[in-house]
Amino acid sequence: MAADLQRVAQLLQTSLDPQQSREAEAALKQEERQPNFSITLLQIVAADAYPQTTRLASALFFKNFVKRNWTDAEGAYKLPLDEVNLIKQQLIGLMITVPASIQAQLGDAVSVIADSDFWERWDTLVDDLVSRLTQDDPVVNNGVLQVAHSIFRRWRPLFRSDALYTEINHVLSKFSKPFIVLLQNIDVAIDGNQNNAKALKQWVTTLDLAMQLFYDLSCQDLPPVFEENLSAITGLLQKYITYDNPILHTDDDSESGPLESLKADIFEALVLYVQKYGDAFDQLLQPFINTSWNLLTTIGPETKYDLLVSRALQFLTSVASSRQNAENFNNEAILGEVVDKVIIPNLTLRESDVELFEDDPIEFIRRDLEGADSDTRRRATTDFLRGLMQHFEQLVTTVVSRYINHFLEDYAKDRKSNWKSKDTAVYLFTAIAAKGTATSAHGVTSTNSFVNILEFFQNNEAADLTSEEIQPLLKVDAIKYLYTFRSQMSKPIWQTAFPLLVNHLGASNHVVYTYAAIAIERTLSLTTATGETVITKEDVVPLAKDLLQQLFKLITKDSAPEKIQENEFLMRCVMRVLVVIRENARAITEMVLRNFVAITMVIRHNPSNPRFYYYHFEGLGALIRFAAPVGPERFEAALYQPFGEILRAGVEEFMPYIFQLFAALLESNPAGALPDTYKALIGPLLTPALWEARGNIPALVRLLSSITSRGAEEISKNNQVEPILGIFQLLISSKVNDVYGFDLLEAMLSTFPASALQNYYTQIISLMLTRLSNSKTETFTIRFVRFYHFIAARDDKGLGADFFINVTDQVQQNVFAPIYIQMILPDTQKLARPLDRKTAVVSLTKTLADSASFVDRYGKRGWKLTCEALLRLLVNPPVLSQNADDIVPEADVEDVGFGVGFTALSTCRRPPRDPFPEVQDVKRWAGQYLTSADQRHGGRIGRYLQERLDEDERTTLMAVMQG
Repeated sequence: MAADLQRVAQLLQTSLDPQQSREAEAALKQEERQPNFSITLLQIVAADAYPQTTRLASALFFKNFVKRNWTDAEGAYKLPLDEVNLIKQQLIGLMITVPASIQAQLGDAVSVIADSDFWERWDTLVDDLVSRLTQDDPVVNNGVLQVAHSIFRRWRPLFRSDALYTEINHVLSKFSKPFIVLLQNIDVAIDGNQNNAKALKQWVTTLDLAMQLFYDLSCQDLPPVFEENLSAITGLLQKYITYDNPILHTDDDSESGPLESLKADIFEALVLYVQKYGDAFDQLLQPFINTSWNLLTTIGPETKYDLLVSRALQFLTSVASSRQNAENFNNEAILGEVVDKVIIPNLTLRESDVELFEDDPIEFIRRDLEGADSDTRRRATTDFLRGLMQHFEQLVTTVVSRYINHFLEDYAKDRKSNWKSKDTAVYLFTAIAAKGTATSAHGVTSTNSFVNILEFFQNNEAADLTSEEIQPLLKVDAIKYLYTFRSQMSKPIWQTAFPLLVNHLGASNHVVYTYAAIAIERTLSLTTATGETVITKEDVVPLAKDLLQQLFKLITKDSAPEKIQENEFLMRCVMRVLVVIRENARAITEMVLRNFVAITMVIRHNPSNPRFYYYHFEGLGALIRFAAPVGPERFEAALYQPFGEILRAGVEEFMPYIFQLFAALLESNPAGALPDTYKALIGPLLTPALWEARGNIPALVRLLSSITSRGAEEISKNNQVEPILGIFQLLISSKVNDVYGFDLLEAMLSTFPASALQNYYTQIISLMLTRLSNSKTETFTIRFVRFYHFIAARDDKGLGADFFINVTDQVQQNVFAPIYIQMILPDTQKLARPLDRKTAVVSLTKTLADSASFVDRYGKRGWKLTCEALLRLLVNPPVLSQNADDIVPEADVEDVGFGVGFTALSTCRRPPRDPFPEVQDVKRWAGQYLTSADQRHGGRIGRYLQERLDEDERTTLMAVMQG
């Protein structure tokens, strides 16, 4: 039965109501199971009879449905083939006809499909697109170009590969010549519609989309057709980078129009050609340099021009990166003109910047932060100045320093009225003082040798940290200066400055207290060249309670879920404080835990900021790690109910975090019986639907493994061994999840007595051998080898090498020998983790010492090859880090992936478990074990040593045994 069109449309409309959204989304998930549900969504998108909001919601749900359901981990379609083909047939035509807001969502869906299918499973797409291009209909052309851009833009960040170039060449062979014709047609159409406002805007939009495609098609290599027509193409670009028509002007100073967008995208393409295709493009470059200079010296300060100005400056920066081109600026008078006409106007605060500071402080911070990816005038101007500095550091410093001094003198004349002059001076100084790219951990690490960072701070910025009379923006400048140059500040400066930063958390201004939190968080993780922390735990502990209370107060001062989550910088600071004070958090656990729970219960209704709730759960993970070992019951009582409600409500964004925190809490107290709260979780954790979400799997495996280690008896009593092994079977069949299958199985084998799983070993090994035979990967092979050693080393648990051989014989007689010789022994040397190599040493040693099969069945050759593998491992015996569990890894949030995938929590990661803690010196242990075995077996090891090894091997093994 197909999905009901009216019911689905009603549910989509209801999902827009925050009060009913969860229930509506759950009902839609049920509707997903109906045949051709995706086609129902597209029918709603296409129907003009439905409200625009419903159609947009349907497009959004379709995009997410495609993300979840297009292919499995192996690339096979999850939908029926006829539905797949129907989607492809309808999607392109539909995208061409719908409004732009809906096009964007459908374009994302097209991009997801293209990731999987284009071009080999969708080889008709380019022909279809080309056939739809017209000479006289910009609306249709815009739809076609939107589809093409949604597919071809995927190439921009990719590294070169044969597969990528094959795909690009497939596209160029069909699309590049029609694209050149399209550019010519657009030019003619724009010329022919100079006085037709509607048509002109549509054709300029078409040209803008064409410029984005021009970038897409050129991003990896210069297309031959473009190279042949480069003079004509650049003539077109030059024409429209200087083009103007009052019809295209916008009345709103804050909103850019189609003309600004077009010119910005032309400059983006020019940057690409300067950076990648200088040999072909340099001779055509000069007119664009002149045009960009004229634009930058005449354009107004309105925010609608910001992106255009930023891109024009990026173009000049790319031009100046060449020493030959940079020589045009190697003159004090010319540099003075550049600073006066381009740098200063675009660095100086405008009224719109002050309004953003006051009205949208979080957006101001995100644009202003070092490393932000916003295309702002200030950032582009700074990059241009630093680009010139790379060639003429002393000359640029001399010229810019005069302006810095001028602005500081102007500020000194009237501090109240001329405060913007000081802001400009500080920004200019920062721009020339910092060199290279600032790092997340240390800020600026390389500086201009012609300026004095500390002197400027002491003379101009230090007093602003204590003054109550200055503008809030200047206070922010002082905090930001500390933050930016934190690695250059001496420890005595930090001892004075850090308490001042803490005090600024009490400021009334949003940007001031947020920048204070940012600076505090980064300073707490700052280390000296010798690895010592600049601010020690002892410095922080006395301040910790008040510091955390103030941070929580700031986070929760507005109770709406979206407002609580707005400021991830505050929550990152909470996390950092807890990481720094470690076990000292135990004294304030109740207060911190109460705040975390309260925030969780509010934001679960509308998880809107992934960075905020990532840091939120990292902070809670740190509290569990350092405080739960002395009172796990308190945490279980506080967290079980709210976490349970989140799981029952199906808050997908939170579930992987909840599973990790449950596991960390259980691991914090490894002794004793499994608490009742966890016993109640086992059944729900085995629900197949939970394992369908890829992001859940690593966290679920960790939690189930932790429960297994303490609840084997409970699992056996409730006949839950088979369902868990069923999950293992599901995971082991997937190339994406097979490693988690091994993790789960090893957890079971470590806990259950060998007899409890007696009926399953043959099937387990059979599944592994089938994977090795049908779809072997390097990762799977290494994990299989690790698993073999895990079994072979555990003869004390009724396992061991002979056990493994007997099981493989039940799968297929004599299959062990080729696997052992061709895979296990050679790939043992590929084991990278010290713990895995240690387990392999134990496994091989016990095989040589006690295996009956290697005495009788595999004779001289098997024993000799095993000995050789052991000796190779002992050449560089694995050494375990003694303090590995004491380190909290630094997770840079910009490197953390959010969304559908799994995001690991660093603060409470599961430490590696040593299965043989009693074995410390691996080489000595192996020698002693073999010596003891020689005595147990009546000198057998000594005889084999003489009979089965050559002289070098004999000498080496004897040395090991003699210690």
